[in-house]
Amino acid sequence: MNQVNIPATNKPVVVIIGGGFGGIEVAKKLRGQPVQVIILDKHNYHTFQPLLYQVATAGLEPDSIAYPVRKIFKKQKNFVFRVAEVLKIVHDINCVQTSIGSIRYDFLVISTGTKTNFFGLKDVQNNAMVLKTLPDALNLRSLILQNFEETLLITNLDDRDSLMSVVIVGGGPTGVELAGALGELKRFVLPRDYPELDIRKMQIHLIERSPRLLPAMSAKASSKSLQFLEKFGVQVWLDTAVENYDGRKVALSNGKMINSQTMIWAAGVKGAIVEGIEDALGESGRRLQINNTFNVVGHDNVYAIGDVAEMQTRAHPNGHPMLASVAIQQGRHMARNIRLMLKNKPALPFVYKDKGSLATIGRNKAVADLPFIKTQGFLAWFLWISIHIVALVGFRNKLVAFVNWGWSYITYDKGIRLIIRRFEKKGGNS
Repeated sequence: MNQVNIPATNKPVVVIIGGGFGGIEVAKKLRGQPVQVIILDKHNYHTFQPLLYQVATAGLEPDSIAYPVRKIFKKQKNFVFRVAEVLKIVHDINCVQTSIGSIRYDFLVISTGTKTNFFGLKDVQNNAMVLKTLPDALNLRSLILQNFEETLLITNLDDRDSLMSVVIVGGGPTGVELAGALGELKRFVLPRDYPELDIRKMQIHLIERSPRLLPAMSAKASSKSLQFLEKFGVQVWLDTAVENYDGRKVALSNGKMINSQTMIWAAGVKGAIVEGIEDALGESGRRLQINNTFNVVGHDNVYAIGDVAEMQTRAHPNGHPMLASVAIQQGRHMARNIRLMLKNKPALPFVYKDKGSLATIGRNKAVADLPFIKTQGFLAWFLWISIHIVALVGFRNKLVAFVNWGWSYITYDKGIRLIIRRFEKKGGNS
């Protein structure tokens, strides 16, 4: 395989696979260091994934939660970026094989995040929607709007109801926030857009196989989020799993069937593993096993951070939570360790500082479990808004999000209900 055309250097090469929260932090914190930093990613932009559901539900434009990678590092002289898909890691020769050629490395940092885990449910995989990338969010927005446009054209009541119904699988932050945003659309926006339809017949179902929503948060946050969702008319199914979905009917473990032509799968993820290091997968087979300095088990100069990595500690026996704050902290610490190793000093063990969790269910409704406060309602919603605006990359993105959310709050409207490109339904949805 040919070598990728990259500026020649006699400095150690740090290759980072993935331009997510962790990978970006590693590269930023190595600015000015005697290394060449190379980020490889399939896209030329960094996505603020916690707000993907806002794009899917017409709350934000896609470019307000994305930022060009090259723009982030425009002043960093030791930085190189290439759009590429990583195919294989050849550890024996310190080489990464990609869709554009091979690249050698001295330090390899894997920050590939996760991909959707369908737990072997093939029909669900073939027919359900997912929400992992910006294209996914745009597809989901188009599908929901297309379904309502189609509803105006048909007379069969069962078909109309199934087109207006949405099933969300997974009661974690993504599922809860998505259900709340759809509840807001149903209550404030869709009745004005589609006065010919009885929007009250739109059903929003949230299915969670555990006994409560937001299982990683406090019991109070869980119960409050359930109350908030029920106020929006969301039907929540706890202790319930999905067994099958053919594109029109959702089969539940309790024997019930739900008619819906839109199912969104947010019930599970697994690490996006690159070929060549599968031997480092843990017993669950979902994440790479790493030690407390991010070393991938069995690979000396290969490291993993963020959602793809599992560092087992006494406080986190199953690895750290899959949160942006974890990836950011690990990215910064990884860069610190690289700086130490360049000076022939030992790497330092990572200790996670829990920043807390938040989830918003809609207008003035959110839950917050933070180190300094646990609260629900308006204060939690205000904290959620503030923290997410600060966390967005780029002043323009912060401003656009602030203006859009402010306009939506004042007018009870979401103004980005656009079908930019039609989503071609697949499988049983056709």
